[in-house]
Amino acid sequence: MLMRLSQKHGDQIEQGSARETGRIFFYLCRHMKGKGRIVAIDYGTRRTGVAVTDAEQIIASPLETVPTHELMAFLQDYFEREKVELLLVGYPRKMDYSESESMKYIRYFVQAFKKRFAHIPVEFMDERFTSSMAREALRTGGMKKSDRRQKAQLDRVSASLILQSFLESRNKTGT
Repeated sequence: MLMRLSQKHGDQIEQGSARETGRIFFYLCRHMKGKGRIVAIDYGTRRTGVAVTDAEQIIASPLETVPTHELMAFLQDYFEREKVELLLVGYPRKMDYSESESMKYIRYFVQAFKKRFAHIPVEFMDERFTSSMAREALRTGGMKKSDRRQKAQLDRVSASLILQSFLESRNKTGT
């Protein structure tokens, strides 16, 4: 079976060595049709919160807060280590559903992202109230007030809430 898969993709696999085992493992990792992770970002002009799903796309977890000017390099590094199926970007809206002023920066980022990572689709998710929900989650989770003031923590948790909302809405619609 492996030889058939290898021939289908034009890869050569040596037989009869310890190297073969490693190559088979990495070959299967590259060509298996499993789900990839979903990465969500809460984009800010200074910092960007990043959250990810598990490989089965069930649980959203905060990952990191990255200086925005380093975001593309951070994502490049992450995409090289993990299979990613989708980038989810928080969509900032005002209470009247109009776009917030920060949307112009987000659009610029998304254009640059699509040029660099054309194989990864981008979707938007309403991010209203995620900062206040994140603040409340940190408070009820027992985090000290001084630690809650660290905006980097808030950005990560906000990205995680955006991602969790996406997962829940997707599960409701059955897609």
